[in-house]
Amino acid sequence: MLKAEKRILVVDDHPIVLHGIKALLSTEADLGVCGLARNTTEALQLVEQTRPHVVLVDISMEGPDGLELTKRLRAAHWQMPVLIMSMHDEWLYAERAMQAGANGYIMKQEVSDRIIEAIRTVLDGRLYFSESVRDRLFKNGTPPSAPTSLVGTLSDRELEVLRLIGSGLGTQQIADQLHVSVKTIETHRGHLKEKLRLASGNELVRYAVRWHDGQDE
Repeated sequence: MLKAEKRILVVDDHPIVLHGIKALLSTEADLGVCGLARNTTEALQLVEQTRPHVVLVDISMEGPDGLELTKRLRAAHWQMPVLIMSMHDEWLYAERAMQAGANGYIMKQEVSDRIIEAIRTVLDGRLYFSESVRDRLFKNGTPPSAPTSLVGTLSDRELEVLRLIGSGLGTQQIADQLHVSVKTIETHRGHLKEKLRLASGNELVRYAVRWHDGQDE
């Protein structure tokens, strides 16, 4: 039986990340991992079984992504804090995470140093973002270094489809992962080409791969 006062559910499709975070949290006497999930379906099941105090969610997962999971959690358990972690551009995703209902956003590169602080912050009822993002989100100012790009104009679902294209998946595979029709994905691809000002499907694939691998904007 878990003796820790606060239960943390970790959602990530990389086993090394899951067990690495579990090991980090095991050093804290009052925190403990109550479950490890690899996708949105597993996460929703474990939420009902374990009733965590915080859900730690990777933004990029097979199937519905972390933003979609956050929206579902917020709809069903509006008081349950959600902390999103990602290797992706903080400027592009932090505001989307907040709009989805997340209580914080942490870059994966900072997890080993900041994860305890981030979890305790959201457990305390406060939001956790980097200082630069807090300035942007809450002071209505956009620092000169804040990127502006065509990618920033995409909807959450379009961004998810772009990520999956960049990871090498075809239209049918993306449709299967997101549990939608091929026609729906083809519509998203059309919107992506229009918004990103690309002339063909091949250009979209090349763009998506560059962006996925290096966040090329």
